[in-house]
Amino acid sequence: MPSRPSEELKPALKWFNSKKWKPFDFQKEVWQAYLKNQHGLLNAPTGSGKTYALWWAVLSEWIRNNPENWQHKSAGGLQIIWITPLRALARDLQSAMQQVVDDLDMRWQVALRTGDTSSSERQRQLKKTPECLITTPESLHLLLAQKNSRQLFRNFKALVVDEWHELLGTKRGVQTELAISRLLHFTQEKPKIWAISATIGNIKQALEVLIGQAQLVNSTMVKADIAKKLEVKSIIPDEVDTFPWAGHMGLKLLPQILPIIEKSQSTLLFTNTRAQTEIWYQRLMHDVPELAGLVALHHGSLDREVRDWVENSLHEGKLKLVICTSSLDLGVDFKPVETVIQVGSPKGIARFMQRAGRSGHQPGATSVLYFLPTNALELLESKALKTALEKNICENRLPLNKPLDVLVQYLVTLAVGEGFYPDEILKQIKNSYSYQYLTEEEWQWALSFIVEGGETLGEYDEYNKVEIEEDGKYIVKSRKIAMRHRLSMGTIVSEPMMRVKYSSGGYIGSVEESFISRLKKGDSFWFAGRPLIFEKVKDLTALVRKGKRKKATIPRWSGGRLPLSGQLSDLVRNLIDDIALGKATGVEVEALSPILSLQSRWSVIPTKQQLLIENFKSRDGYHLVFYPFEGRAVHELLAALVAYRISQLTPITFSMAMNDYGFELLADEPIPVEEALAEDLFRTESLLDEVSESINATEMARRRFREIATIAGLIFTGFPGKPITNKHLQASSGIIFDVFQEYDPDNPLLQQAKSEALYQQMEIERLQTCMHRIQHLELTLTRPPRATPFAFPILVDRLRERLSSEDLETRVAKMQLQLEEYAAAEGFLK
Repeated sequence: MPSRPSEELKPALKWFNSKKWKPFDFQKEVWQAYLKNQHGLLNAPTGSGKTYALWWAVLSEWIRNNPENWQHKSAGGLQIIWITPLRALARDLQSAMQQVVDDLDMRWQVALRTGDTSSSERQRQLKKTPECLITTPESLHLLLAQKNSRQLFRNFKALVVDEWHELLGTKRGVQTELAISRLLHFTQEKPKIWAISATIGNIKQALEVLIGQAQLVNSTMVKADIAKKLEVKSIIPDEVDTFPWAGHMGLKLLPQILPIIEKSQSTLLFTNTRAQTEIWYQRLMHDVPELAGLVALHHGSLDREVRDWVENSLHEGKLKLVICTSSLDLGVDFKPVETVIQVGSPKGIARFMQRAGRSGHQPGATSVLYFLPTNALELLESKALKTALEKNICENRLPLNKPLDVLVQYLVTLAVGEGFYPDEILKQIKNSYSYQYLTEEEWQWALSFIVEGGETLGEYDEYNKVEIEEDGKYIVKSRKIAMRHRLSMGTIVSEPMMRVKYSSGGYIGSVEESFISRLKKGDSFWFAGRPLIFEKVKDLTALVRKGKRKKATIPRWSGGRLPLSGQLSDLVRNLIDDIALGKATGVEVEALSPILSLQSRWSVIPTKQQLLIENFKSRDGYHLVFYPFEGRAVHELLAALVAYRISQLTPITFSMAMNDYGFELLADEPIPVEEALAEDLFRTESLLDEVSESINATEMARRRFREIATIAGLIFTGFPGKPITNKHLQASSGIIFDVFQEYDPDNPLLQQAKSEALYQQMEIERLQTCMHRIQHLELTLTRPPRATPFAFPILVDRLRERLSSEDLETRVAKMQLQLEEYAAAEGFLK
């Protein structure tokens, strides 16, 4: 920056001065790059002022271009699109950005357009467009589906994507790429494209995915040279079980976090699932009833009004504690929040950093996060996460490669709007990163699919969506098709949800239809932090009344357990290597010393050069346990593959269990482990074929196909308030899958389902990397006398699938006692 700021930057500097702030160098760098008409990506820590860097760049350009009357001149339509992945973040952004405009006494309006925006407000926005529109990828595509979309964007100057790392590598991210490819061609003066991201490893690739290769020559990356002050404290249990298991410890540590909550003005307690938020709230209200009115829940299934109330109360400092999920992960600015508590491992570095950044959300403030383990071995992950922060390590977000379901949805979106000419739109699409290698064959298939339904569905009118006019324009003329498409747009496909409402009136939120279908009249369940009694389903709404029972069912939402990320797996292996070599220090390692000591006596603690394999017998049968430390998702594949290969040597039946550290094969007869190892058990040849054989890849592809069919418009999910039932959706997608399998086996959507099942759902690439790594390791086979501390939590996971929670607690307690008594009798425990 020059010593004397240019005229257009003086209002920014004056505004910062009025707040008693000083702009950071990275903010000034963004302003300069933006004013030079460059595209770019800003990488800066959470809470450092990223929003103001881009927002003031936008306003400064307006001031430069309108030096005499910038405060009072009307912009004449939409100038800026600001994309956010979360609705909650959109509201907070609008408040902060509108405040700047109001402080300047400008005639600009910052408006929201998300799924929560009323239809009347949307119509008002189309008649009198705001200068800045904060929206989501789905809502932006709905604007592209307007008949006057080109007119709407005629004065469009820039697009900013907030929290780009949350979209990159997802189909919503691909939606954003496609929208950008279109918007770049709506005006003669090319608009600027910028992204904001706090936690991402592959920054250069993230920028290329954002703007496409053609725009890279006029782009820049701005990385803030700010060390975010982040203090991570592990909550150490008073006693550590020698034989730990997943999930049992968390609530037992409640007394240790109560003083933390008490001394903080406001605290966010993050869990990894919506069900856990309900459980923690219930337990807090039971143990500490005096906190009633000061504690609230926040997760994605609660009604919008409930979440709004929680967010507003947080802003105003009225709440002492909010128990939440990833619904509050991203950049929502809650200044009263002093402390964050993470219950259980977040399983990823970026997620951990995002949640930590919710506290101390101001420039220069210290973020404080307490890590509460749900089992003792999670202290390893706590220590590994600290290392990640010290070394500034973060996960990469890898882009998707030409998902054709998103492409055909996009083409129909354009056809519902102004229509499109194939040659023109193909050039735009191929400028996007995800479709740069789209082949002519794939393009012709996509066009045929939206016009004729492809080779197998052409006889059905509902799949003949797009018509071709005489001049070659592709357009949707049917109002019914256009309406159904607008209702179905988007790439978030979840289990069908059913709204929950009091019989006396008032919505509470929504739970999965599959959960409600299992309830009988009079059954009790906990939801939104209160006991409810189910009465009946009416008009696809679950009617309930307030209950009083302290014990009730907790809804379980789909999604499963989060797997350990690749980068965090590496750090955990490094930590275990240090422990094996006696080089690890810290309170976490010290707390784990009873576990580590017994593990090393009964078996070994493996170094990075070893793959530990344990073979032992119990009353359940013969156990073979492997420890690659690669994460649950990879271990699920690896367990199936190893079981398949051993069964090829000798007829044998296995049951399998796994966690993030290893996997177990259990048989009722001795397992020929030496023979299997001698046959190169971890060979990489024929890997894909054998994985497909061992896991029934076709059935996994069938389940994946439902999402693809929904996005591609092959199945309709229903009208607002009248969704199609889950059973019907599954049947519909299954029928189409079978038709493609038999009559059109090369159908690209069918092939996409198989590919996604392997490479996204099952992480086959991580499996391949793991197998290559194991090829160079020393295979260390031990025969411990009993289940080791490392093996015990895997055994419990197997029992979890068969027993209720009460039965599990009793069975595990007996197993722990028996093992500890044996260890003590043999002199292994002091």
